[in-house]
Amino acid sequence: MVTTTTPLEAELLALAGSVPDPELPVLTLAELGVVRAVHVRGADSAEVELTPTYTGCPAVEAMSLDIERVLREHGLREVTVRKVLSPAWSTDDITAEGRRKLREFGIAPPREHRDAGPVTLALGPTRTATPEEAVRCPHCGSADTELLSRFSSTACKALRRCLSCREPFDHFKEL
Repeated sequence: MVTTTTPLEAELLALAGSVPDPELPVLTLAELGVVRAVHVRGADSAEVELTPTYTGCPAVEAMSLDIERVLREHGLREVTVRKVLSPAWSTDDITAEGRRKLREFGIAPPREHRDAGPVTLALGPTRTATPEEAVRCPHCGSADTELLSRFSSTACKALRRCLSCREPFDHFKEL
């Protein structure tokens, strides 16, 4: 199915996408890849499709309210934000600019795995990552890092430490 986007819908999509992520304000919702579409429903009404990073993401309500506020400031009277779960969001949806911003902010971006098949999950000890698979330190770029905790300040990040520069850092986990 081909979807046609009007110039107004494209403009509203850019505005909705410019909203900062409430948990990672260094990223916009467009860079995070969670704003999927905007559909104009009348002269002053629009519906925004938003895909959460995971089904129980606590930031979805804040994202929705911020999108509604920005679009109302642009002149819309009625804004509906609809959660869209299919296709599911993936860390591959984070833009190159978003990955750069994460790195500059001191968070290791998720490794890309598009078209590489399912993400491997392990419950016990894991093999050593190849240099291509390693999580690189956002401070010094070293691939010599270790996992300290599978969870960090948010459920989507893990806490790691660089064994070269000894700095701890968050790693945005792959989904």
